[in-house]
Amino acid sequence: MKWDWVLFDADETLFTFDAFSGLQRMFNDYSVTFTNDDYQAYQAVNKPLWVDYQNGAISASQLQLRRFESWAERLNVAPGDLNSAFLNAMAEICTPLPGAVSLLNALKGQAKLGIITNGFTALQQIRLTRTGLRDMFDLLVISEQVGVAKPDRKIFDYALEQMGNPPRDRVLMVGDTAESDILGGINAGLATCWLNAHGRALPDGITPTWQVATLAELEQLLCKQ
Repeated sequence: MKWDWVLFDADETLFTFDAFSGLQRMFNDYSVTFTNDDYQAYQAVNKPLWVDYQNGAISASQLQLRRFESWAERLNVAPGDLNSAFLNAMAEICTPLPGAVSLLNALKGQAKLGIITNGFTALQQIRLTRTGLRDMFDLLVISEQVGVAKPDRKIFDYALEQMGNPPRDRVLMVGDTAESDILGGINAGLATCWLNAHGRALPDGITPTWQVATLAELEQLLCKQ
């Protein structure tokens, strides 16, 4: 195995993240039938907030509150309460992606395993416990706690310090979002593998070391080395 460490993103890399189902489940508790049109309107607000967060323009707490502001007014509920209910719903419906458990089992003992995520603390901890995968990981780094988000190299530098500063050419970063996971890994001088399950075109100027369509394909790639 040529890697001392393999680092993973969490959402849509190791775990499913079906926001529409999570929102439907959460709003059901407020007696709201959350429709596809509602979801499109939510994403029109949410997606630009994530870009701002990745660019360091807003904080994690600002993102979490602003995405629910219009619903908070409509329902007369604090936006923080809606955000907490959403993260709880997401934790309840979350499952590992196909091939994730097999991949982690194949790597465990061959390399140390870590997670670097821009997702939020409340969800990450519960999810690892519920899926029984907590013991698989030697490192869990959450942008909300560090104060910077991928692709900023500072979150990777922080992670590498926690890892005892292994040689960067012996560390692989795996993720599904080219603009944060792959660009961030490149910024930090790491090898990268883009999990491109949906056949997207690579954004300009971002070139991963490898590209795979499934975690099973990644398992074959790594276990050959």
